[in-house]
Amino acid sequence: MALSEEDDWGTAMTLHFATIWETVADHAPGREAVVCDGQTRLWGDYEDRAARLATLFAEAGLKTDSKVGIYLHNSIEYLESQFAAFKIGGCPINVNYRYKADELVYLLDNSDAEAVVFQGSYAMRIWEIRERLPKIKLFVQVDDGSAETLLDFAVPYESLQRSAPLPRQVQRDDGVYMLYTGGTTGMPKGVMYPTSGFSAGMLGIAAAGHGLEPPSDIDGVRRFLEQIEHTPRSLPACPMMHGTGMWLGCMVPHAQGGTVIATSQLGLDPHRLWQLVQTQSATEMVIVGDAFARPLLQALGEAKSAGEPYTPAALAQIVSSGVMWSAETKAGLLEHLDVALIDIMGSSEGGMGMSVTSREAKAGTARFELNEGVKVFTEDDREVAPGSGEMGMIGTTGLVPIGYYKDERKSAATFREINGVRYSFPGDFATVEADGSITLLGRGSVCINTAGEKVFPEEVEEALKRHDDVTDALVVGQPDERFGERIVAVVAGRDGATAADGETLMAFAREQLAGYKAPRQVIFVPQVRRAPNGKADYKWARSVAEEHAGG
Repeated sequence: MALSEEDDWGTAMTLHFATIWETVADHAPGREAVVCDGQTRLWGDYEDRAARLATLFAEAGLKTDSKVGIYLHNSIEYLESQFAAFKIGGCPINVNYRYKADELVYLLDNSDAEAVVFQGSYAMRIWEIRERLPKIKLFVQVDDGSAETLLDFAVPYESLQRSAPLPRQVQRDDGVYMLYTGGTTGMPKGVMYPTSGFSAGMLGIAAAGHGLEPPSDIDGVRRFLEQIEHTPRSLPACPMMHGTGMWLGCMVPHAQGGTVIATSQLGLDPHRLWQLVQTQSATEMVIVGDAFARPLLQALGEAKSAGEPYTPAALAQIVSSGVMWSAETKAGLLEHLDVALIDIMGSSEGGMGMSVTSREAKAGTARFELNEGVKVFTEDDREVAPGSGEMGMIGTTGLVPIGYYKDERKSAATFREINGVRYSFPGDFATVEADGSITLLGRGSVCINTAGEKVFPEEVEEALKRHDDVTDALVVGQPDERFGERIVAVVAGRDGATAADGETLMAFAREQLAGYKAPRQVIFVPQVRRAPNGKADYKWARSVAEEHAGG
């Protein structure tokens, strides 16, 4: 329902992304909300345009709980579309722009999407699959200069300007927010959270950064915003379509009235990112582990060698989540930058822990302090004792997802109770050190079983990348008559060179790891393939290993 002037826009209002961001827009309408590709959207305009787009959704028949697919690159339109979906009490659906026809149909059908906002450059793909999407009531095409014509069944994005803003809604406290995650195996799954609880969680992270108590209602949000002296200017270097880029790079900054700095350019261009950090006075950058940090470090070195070093004076922290961020790469960044390096261990299914590295405080690779309530359990649900050396699976508490959308079997396996406490088990294995911190081993779904020993690819990859001539590596298991599985490394050398030969690299790995963990075969490739968010593409690595079987 719409709010009238008599309605109380205060403590009765549910904490919800829509109401939080509307409150920010009222508090600071002239502050920058989003900056992208030379365009700027102030908070007042940002909220107004989202409200007009929400009207388009409502007129097409979308309502509370309706799903809106967002098939876009990082952009102002991405964030406006998400805001508009929240305004109608709906749920934005993140669409991987690398998906082909069948993957897109699966995702949009599985999520029950009723509208799709899509990039003009993907117009032909939408045209190709339109007849296979009977649930879609509205197609909205964003003009990115790539498409010659508007699809005849689509509405131009900028037609939102002709709509009146949708009146603000009283948001329900039982709505569901979803993020689709591809994981390392299987089809993408929609991880469901209660929207109000997840919104409060993002507010909590924002408040912690200022040493403030998290607001519990909209009046509290107003007071919270008034206490913030310096709002963040965040640059998500990774895609908004993934959790790290959206949650840490956009939602948390927005919850405190901050600015999101973006580029729609695809591919990792580290010099472009440093230029944006510098020219836009970014206070934080969000990345995904070494896949981003190594190229960024190399760019810093290149600029310094050229006599034109980057001087990101405003940058206070670099935040990473989702992929291994090595101690060596962190140390290299700190030689150039006096910033905090915040390494968050988490996944779409829950947060687990974090470590902070600075010039004053060093941290090792994959060592984390656990979040409150997070524990490590053995296969028979025993809690792993600190210092025991026993391996277990990490279980997170707190804001545990409702489950996977339309997948009760996987939900029951991932989200379950132990001793009356509900935990999320995303699939990460770890050991618990004597001091209570943990050492992350990796995902069980890609664990290699060789001669009865479990080997986590991430540990082997990290060892290989310590070699000066290795720029990236993925490790997979391949069938072996003697060992069950043998370890195969797919490796990219610096500047595309094969550099160290396979025998030398395997010997290097054996110097750092137990012998059974060292690769038994090394395959050199010009470039290791990863997803846009930097996560490993193990399916591709396995196909490369299979092509070179016996090599």
